[in-house]
Amino acid sequence: MRQRRTIYFNDARHYYLFVHEPPMRLEDAWAPVDEVADTGVDTFVYGMARDDGWFYPSKVGLPFGQDMQGGFEQCAYWRVWHNMQSLIDRGLDPLQVLVDRAHERGMDFIASLRMGAYAGLPKEVSPREGGPGMAQEDVRDFMLRGVTELASDYDTEGVELDFAAAPGGTAFWFPQEEAEAKGPVMTEWLRRASEAVRSRPGKDAGIVGARVYPTADINRKTGLEVERWLEEGLVDYLVPMVYAHMILDSAMPVEWLVEAAHDRDVSVYYMLHPYYADESRRFNARQYPSPSMFRAAAANAWRLGVDGLYTWFMSWPLGDQERSVLGQLSGPEQIAEGGKHYFLRRRTEVDYVQGFDYPSHLPVSIDPAADLGRMHQIPLTIADDVEGNARIGSTRLRLCFNDLVRDDRLEVRLNGEAVSLEGARRSPMQSVAPYAGMWLEIEVDRTALRQGANRLEIGLLERPSDLRSKVGIEDVELVVDYGTWDR
Repeated sequence: MRQRRTIYFNDARHYYLFVHEPPMRLEDAWAPVDEVADTGVDTFVYGMARDDGWFYPSKVGLPFGQDMQGGFEQCAYWRVWHNMQSLIDRGLDPLQVLVDRAHERGMDFIASLRMGAYAGLPKEVSPREGGPGMAQEDVRDFMLRGVTELASDYDTEGVELDFAAAPGGTAFWFPQEEAEAKGPVMTEWLRRASEAVRSRPGKDAGIVGARVYPTADINRKTGLEVERWLEEGLVDYLVPMVYAHMILDSAMPVEWLVEAAHDRDVSVYYMLHPYYADESRRFNARQYPSPSMFRAAAANAWRLGVDGLYTWFMSWPLGDQERSVLGQLSGPEQIAEGGKHYFLRRRTEVDYVQGFDYPSHLPVSIDPAADLGRMHQIPLTIADDVEGNARIGSTRLRLCFNDLVRDDRLEVRLNGEAVSLEGARRSPMQSVAPYAGMWLEIEVDRTALRQGANRLEIGLLERPSDLRSKVGIEDVELVVDYGTWDR
């Protein structure tokens, strides 16, 4: 049965067990829950495992740090072990402490288990080391015991199976050359796992969730028969995402998944990734989205018909701004009349993600030797009824170009109508290399914009004859400002 949820995820490490000094105070042990309590968040998801250890005192997997005694490689790892152990020494289970705190603060607790995290088995079984992963029966049994432990031995509401952590966050579950053919093997394992969670003794049926990839193609080639899972009713919710590219995307291509899931009464929660930019892009530092960027992505997600929003890794410690954003994510009515800043996601520049990422329309390279006069089409989706909403005050198109000079002549069209570049405000593309390119900010007539899909076209008509370098369309953004009163 579909259910509205607003979810926050904590990975147990970066802003929790890696940070606090042992022995851990109860106030620190409760911190991941308390920092999102009394916002819009009603479901807390906790990441239980990494390839080299599980972040709770598991009787199945290897508790993180247990094999590092006397030789911790860094202070963060040392803190994890001693923080967990300091609670255990007081008769407290570190995981149950969090579960209980979530319930005290009015939130469901779901344990998230990375499906490539085999700590406790020989390293050689991992596909990352050339091993068979879950193609091997005893590895499947190991992971099933882990799922059963989280569902039955702890008072969780259910278990999330994190497939999307690979690549980057964990190993895959099958060797890649045989993954697609092994899809039925994973489906059979999921039947057993779903039964274990839903039929746990002495408790209500548990929730079975899964993080998967945004496209059917990526799921298939990694051995995830998502459509079949839905047909058989093996999951209660799905979260489409790519873990390794953590840039907020307001236009994930997940319509197929929403439709397929809703046909089977299964929920889909849209992932709002935590960054506007990061270090993987040259000359860029990590930047967090503004509230208006979160609102834009959330509005587009609600327009797809999703059942809730899911986010994580916001600027930490969470402050008033972050908690305010979380309060706005609980429903479309919370953000309907707020300003929005849409931006298009770029192709990732991270090598190991290649082949497991979904298509993006940026950046675009324009070669003056071959492309003069050619119009490059870039889709732009917005949730606001720009023409019909009288409270919208202005709409500004922001275009970022690499290697652009004033003598270049551009043409920009929006839904077939020419956009005047007269009066466009120019600013440097980067503070590190202000000579490299520029932003153009253009006031756009609201009648040119449509709610939903828009077609942006950009072309280079002329370039100085002695300038042979290519021009890059690097970023496309649209800012929709709301006023206090009707215009």
